[in-house]
Amino acid sequence: MLKPEENPPIIWPAGKSIVDFQGTWWVAHTKSRNEKALAWQMQKKNISYFLPMTEKVYKKSRRVFRSMLPLFGGYVFFCSDETQRLEVLKTNRVASLLEVKDQQHLLNDLLPIEKALQSGVELAPYNYIKTGQHCRVIAGPLMGTEGMVTNDHNKTKLVLQIDMLGKATCLEIDASLLEIVPENTVL
Repeated sequence: MLKPEENPPIIWPAGKSIVDFQGTWWVAHTKSRNEKALAWQMQKKNISYFLPMTEKVYKKSRRVFRSMLPLFGGYVFFCSDETQRLEVLKTNRVASLLEVKDQQHLLNDLLPIEKALQSGVELAPYNYIKTGQHCRVIAGPLMGTEGMVTNDHNKTKLVLQIDMLGKATCLEIDASLLEIVPENTVL
């Protein structure tokens, strides 16, 4: 486990803002747990990247551990020319590259995250769940329960249906207790 100071910088080149990056934005979907290693390799090749991370603190055997974890597990954002893009692919740490069709939209999405990280605000991963997605409860007394997500008066609700009767009921739930059920596993 790396100490927080042994992690790659969140933004490379250090001291720059992501608005200063030149080239085309790409999103590298990394192989499992390869985000930091990819960032280190991009740093060595002087490829501009953004890897938002947050500190996680936990206790184990009366000891306190701190580690930096990517906010968006499995993803590294980078800006490059075609030659640098190919260098990223050669690292053998990328499962796939996601093409960014709307460059400005991605930049607008990333800027508030960069600003929050630079100001020292503590960020935490959060499930991005849309109304209508099929989800499963991952903790608590309802663990394993599946249903459709709705949003009613800014409250996340899980709809439990009985298709045969054409009836349903719902319960209010914290979105952090939900995970999206992949489409191919929905019964």
